[in-house]
Amino acid sequence: MSGRRRLTQGAVALALAAFAAVPALSEIKSGTEFLSPDMRRQQADETRNPAFFWVEQGRELFSRKPTPDGQACVSCHADPQQSLRGAATHYPQVDAATAKLLNLEGRIEQCRVERQGQPAFGYESPELLAMTAYLGSLSRGLPVEVKTDGAARPYYEAGKAFFERRQGQLNLSCQQCHDGLVGQKLRGDTVSHGAGTGYPAYRLEWNDVGSLHRRLRACSLGVRATQFDYGSPEYLALELYLAGRAKGLPVETPGMRR
Repeated sequence: MSGRRRLTQGAVALALAAFAAVPALSEIKSGTEFLSPDMRRQQADETRNPAFFWVEQGRELFSRKPTPDGQACVSCHADPQQSLRGAATHYPQVDAATAKLLNLEGRIEQCRVERQGQPAFGYESPELLAMTAYLGSLSRGLPVEVKTDGAARPYYEAGKAFFERRQGQLNLSCQQCHDGLVGQKLRGDTVSHGAGTGYPAYRLEWNDVGSLHRRLRACSLGVRATQFDYGSPEYLALELYLAGRAKGLPVETPGMRR
């Protein structure tokens, strides 16, 4: 009887969580809010946050010519600490020339291929992670300001639908965890609102820096759902929706997460 009662109570709790009220955008908190005090201090300290090794590598890549007769990024973007301060707050965004949704990684790759005439780095490559971490760090502390209307609206709605749709063998949606179970524990981690403001981030479980799409793929795997490719339309749309939910929150790149 006691076992049956526990099962019933658990089922009721899960049902209530599934139908929990969606928080107002003003109630969305950054991932840092769910870290331990020590991890918050470590994230803020450039000498203790391992991800700043990637930032330094990205700074060096930004200033280096890809070939002896090529153009370095800094040739076009002089004084990046000023000229690119705030740039990362606007991504993902719709590219005016192609009408495609680009995140920061996509813009870096576009510049490398079309303007530098070099092969793309490739998602999750050390070079692209370093460049993205560096450019993201230039906007550290500034509020997210992505556009979710106009040309971006269809992408935003697609991301919202992805967030709310039940998926995988566990038949769970992003919303059930990141709205309904916020603050609860999952294998020692605290469920957050799913804001991507700290990525690329150093995750303790990876012992490495990874992109937001790496994290999204891990979530898909966790619910036994399809893992889409890095940079896929599905994850790009979801990234825009998550950034829209995070409007006004500070960019924390490079973050630290468990």
